[in-house]
Amino acid sequence: MQMLGYLIYFVLLMIIPLWAQSKVKSTYKKYSKKPTSSYMSGAEVARKILDDNGLYDVSIEETKGMLSDHYDPRKKVVRLSTDNYHGRSMAASAVSAHEVGHAIQDQQEYAFLKFRSALVPVANLGSNVSMILIIAGIIFSAAEWIGLGIIFMSAAVLFQLVTLPVEFDASNRAMGQLVSSGIIRNNEERETKKVLNAAAMTYVAAALVALMELFRFVLIFLSARDE
Repeated sequence: MQMLGYLIYFVLLMIIPLWAQSKVKSTYKKYSKKPTSSYMSGAEVARKILDDNGLYDVSIEETKGMLSDHYDPRKKVVRLSTDNYHGRSMAASAVSAHEVGHAIQDQQEYAFLKFRSALVPVANLGSNVSMILIIAGIIFSAAEWIGLGIIFMSAAVLFQLVTLPVEFDASNRAMGQLVSSGIIRNNEERETKKVLNAAAMTYVAAALVALMELFRFVLIFLSARDE
């Protein structure tokens, strides 16, 4: 029975992120074929929203890779993947506006974005060190090592959780900007939201998997401590 439980657990660990990625790709593919009524490229959408918000110092760059879009707060650059930089679709507009949403958060010193940025070095350390400590603790039956590994892992999990409000807020800002600027019309809002919601599911899946792993190792720690 215990083996069956472990099997179900590991299957869920694989299925959840795969489902989220599949959802993003299928939704993106569908709406990358549907142009917006404004017929603006992703780069034009990003530039308009940036300028409308007075962010003239934030530049836009094309970057390689599929859905590699991101905002770099250190260099004040919105980087858009080739398809979204040149694309004139609902998907390209949604993704571009979302990344600009992060630039607006940066301008307004959005609390969760600042907190997440501060967590980056701690989360990276936690991700790298936690598994080493936990595995070593299991091998050598050292509960204190497992406990220390869990503390480090908690920092990485916290980063995943803080990412959720950051991403959802950026999507909300994106929708507001796309509508108010006239880039999309009322009848296009539903489709645009589908793109943004699908992308958000990848972050929800990552946070859920991280929580599941943390909970599993807490149970291992409690078991090791009681031995």
